Amino acid sequence: MRLLLINPNTSQATTAAMVGIARDAVPGIEIDGLSAPFGVPLITGPTELEIGRQAVNALVAARPPFGYRGLIVAAFGDPGVTDLRQSVAIPVTGIAEAGMAEAAAHGPFAVVTTTPDLVEAIAERAELYGHGDLFLGTALTQGDVHQVMGNRQGLSEALREACLKAVEELGAKALVIGGGPLAVAARDIAGSLPVPIIEPVPAAVRLAVRRAERSVDEG
Repeated sequence: MRLLLINPNTSQATTAAMVGIARDAVPGIEIDGLSAPFGVPLITGPTELEIGRQAVNALVAARPPFGYRGLIVAAFGDPGVTDLRQSVAIPVTGIAEAGMAEAAAHGPFAVVTTTPDLVEAIAERAELYGHGDLFLGTALTQGDVHQVMGNRQGLSEALREACLKAVEELGAKALVIGGGPLAVAARDIAGSLPVPIIEPVPAAVRLAVRRAERSVDEG
């Protein structure tokens, strides 16, 4: 089975990191990655999220996903997911959608991320995906987002501190690390906290595989 992972930002390094993590999620699955053809290297707010949506749509229009059984949109706002479900014939999965679904299975959950300007968009996604009753809110790392994300060790430590805050202050029973570019740091801290940490990229691969298998059965 082949899946296509699309990064709605322009960072080739982020795309490569996410593809590497995605390939580890489910043995035997081939995963290719593409970066947005235009936009920004890091999505930090609604304007960049909208640009990411446009870039994803333009990319898929220019390079239709022939030969793939599923498509993953790998930015936490799931930009373009709704549009692509109208324009392609294969299942489309967002990493926020998948991460929230796995977290909700554990009970009340929170999202932990670095981008304060996306808090509202994250809450909207939780409502859209039917998790409004279980979603406790978003916990943020401290400091400027670009500085926090400029150092892997510092990012991992900042995320871990925010995760502990979400558990202690919000009462979260599970946490989703909210962001494709946070995938490596999410892996760094997984297993070091008192509640399950959901890595959204592997979660999206698992959901995309299930959807692809189901689409064959239904076909």
